Amino acid sequence: MKEKVSFTLASDVLAEVDRNVGKGSSRSAFIEAVLRAYFKEKVRQALNARDAELMNRYADYLNREMEDVLQYQAPLEYSTED
Repeated sequence: MKEKVSFTLASDVLAEVDRNVGKGSSRSAFIEAVLRAYFKEKVRQALNARDAELMNRYADYLNREMEDVLQYQAPLEYSTED
């Protein structure tokens, strides 16, 4: 459902909107797309921050696990003789 709203923009901002509105589109559609992208980015940043916090919280444990796993890795041997 669409809601009609009214707001005021600085003339330079409105000019930039007009320069970026594609053919066959409208200011409203452009502004809606920009706002959707903004909100999507905010969610992504929040998820990334949460993931970073979890990785930092468990970094010591994860590093110990990786050291243990690497002990089971077979050594790689390279031969320069062909």
